[in-house]
Amino acid sequence: MTSAPSTSHATTPPPAEGGPGFKRDLGMWSTLTLGVGAMVGFGWVTLVGGWIEDAGSLGAALAFLIGGIMMAIVALVYSEMVAAMPKAGGEHNYIMRAMGPRWSFIGSWAITGGYATVVAFEAVALPRAIGYVVNLEHFHLWTVSESDVFLIWALVGAVAAVVITVLNILGVKVAGSFQMFVVIFLFMIGILQIFGAVTGGSTEKMEPFFTGDLTGFFAVLVIVPFMFVGFDVIPQTAEEVNLPPAKVGRIAFISVIIAAAWYIMIVITVSAALTEQQIVESGLPAADAMGALFGNQFFANLMVAAGVAGILTSWNSLQMGASRLIYSLAHSGMLPRWLGKLHPKYGTPVNAILLLGAIAVVAPFFGAKALGWIVDAGSPMIVTAYLLVSISFLILRRREPDMPRPLRVGGKGSFGVVIGGLSVAITAFLVILYMPGMPAQLGIEPWIIFGLWWAVGAVFFASIPGGVKPGEHAEDELVALVERRRAEKAARKG
Repeated sequence: MTSAPSTSHATTPPPAEGGPGFKRDLGMWSTLTLGVGAMVGFGWVTLVGGWIEDAGSLGAALAFLIGGIMMAIVALVYSEMVAAMPKAGGEHNYIMRAMGPRWSFIGSWAITGGYATVVAFEAVALPRAIGYVVNLEHFHLWTVSESDVFLIWALVGAVAAVVITVLNILGVKVAGSFQMFVVIFLFMIGILQIFGAVTGGSTEKMEPFFTGDLTGFFAVLVIVPFMFVGFDVIPQTAEEVNLPPAKVGRIAFISVIIAAAWYIMIVITVSAALTEQQIVESGLPAADAMGALFGNQFFANLMVAAGVAGILTSWNSLQMGASRLIYSLAHSGMLPRWLGKLHPKYGTPVNAILLLGAIAVVAPFFGAKALGWIVDAGSPMIVTAYLLVSISFLILRRREPDMPRPLRVGGKGSFGVVIGGLSVAITAFLVILYMPGMPAQLGIEPWIIFGLWWAVGAVFFASIPGGVKPGEHAEDELVALVERRRAEKAARKG
C-alpha cells in the first residue's frame, strides 16, 4: 500500500434533517478496537472444539491463516475505498460512485440487513453466555420453535440492548471508549491464556495435528471468512474518525490481521490444554481449556467473561455501523427522511439507533432457535455487499484512474487491479457457498426471512428515481432529485 498526500478529510454531507454533523471523536485506538471487537464475538468460545475435531490443531490454525489472508485481501479493497471516500455509510458511497443509486441501495440494504440480524442475535447470545455461569431460566413465558423462553433470560438481553442503545446515542466518543475498554479486557484474558498454554500446555495434547481428511479442513475453512464479518464497521463510521484518511484505511486492514491472530491463538492454546477426548466432551472448550491450564474453575468463568466481552464489542460495533448505513440511505432519499436525523447534541443518527435498539430489545423474547434463522439469513446479505464493493473497486480503478486515492493498494502500478480481482473471486465464492447443495447452504427458514427482507427493500427500491448516473456527484444529484419530487408532491397537496 502506498500513500498519497492528503490535505484534508473528505467533505461531510449535511444531515438529512438539519442540526449538527457527525463529531470526529474516534482516535486511532478506539477505531482499531471498533473493527477488531466487531469480528471477535462469542462464537470462538463454543465453536473452537469443533474446528479442532474437524481439522486437527494445526489444520484448524492453518484454515484460519488461509481464511485470514482471504479476508485481508477483501480488507485491502476496503482500505483504499475508505481512504478515498471517508464518508458515513461506507459501502453506500463506494457503490453509488461506481455503479449508481440502485446498485448502491442493493449493497447498502444487504449489509444493513446483515448487521441488523447480528444485532438481534447478540441480544440472544448474551443471556446464553451468562447462562453458562448463572441459571437464568426462571419464569417460563412460552416456547418458540422448540426453544423455551424465560422471563429473566429474555430481560438480560433486553436490558443490555437498552444500555448499548443509550451508549450509541450518547456519542461515538462514549461508545468508542466503551469499546476500547472491553476489547482491552478481552485481550488481557487472551494474554493470560497464552501464558497458561506456555507454562502448562502440552504439545502431546495437540495431536493429531492434522486429521488427514481434507473434508474436515475445508469444513473449517468454509466457516472462517464469516468469523471476520465486522471489519467493515470502520468505513461506516469514517466521518467520525479524527485521523488522516490513509491511516483509517490501514487500520481497517490491520484489524483483520489482529482478528486472525486471535483466532489462531485460541485454536493453539485450547488444543494444548485439552486432550482430543476432553475437547469432544466439552460444551465450552475455550473456557474448559482455561480452567484446565490453571486448575481452577474461576479461570474457566473468566474465559466466559471474555466471551461476554466479545458479544458486547461485536454488538456495539455492528449497531453503530448499521445506524450509519441507515442514516446514509435516508440522507440519499432511499429510506424515510426521519431515519436520517442526527441528535442535536450528540451528533449521532438517533432514530436509526433507536430502531435497531428496539429490534434488539424484542429479539430475546423470540428464543434462540428463531434468532438463529435470522442471523443465518443475514450472512449471504453481508457477503453480497462485499462482492459489490469489490466490483466497484475495479470499476473505479478503470473509469477514474486519477481519482484522489490517499491510500493506493498495490502501489502505482496495476497490481491493485489484481488484488481487486482476487477480492471479487473470493467474495463471489463466499456468496455461492450459501446456495443449495453447497457446504454452507441455508435451510428453508433463513431463505424465507431473506425473501421477506428483500420484499420490504423492493418497496423502497421502486421509489428510487431513475436517470442518475454513477460518478462523483451521483449522491448530490440523487438528493436534489428526491427533494424536487418531495416539493412537487407537497405543492400538489397544498
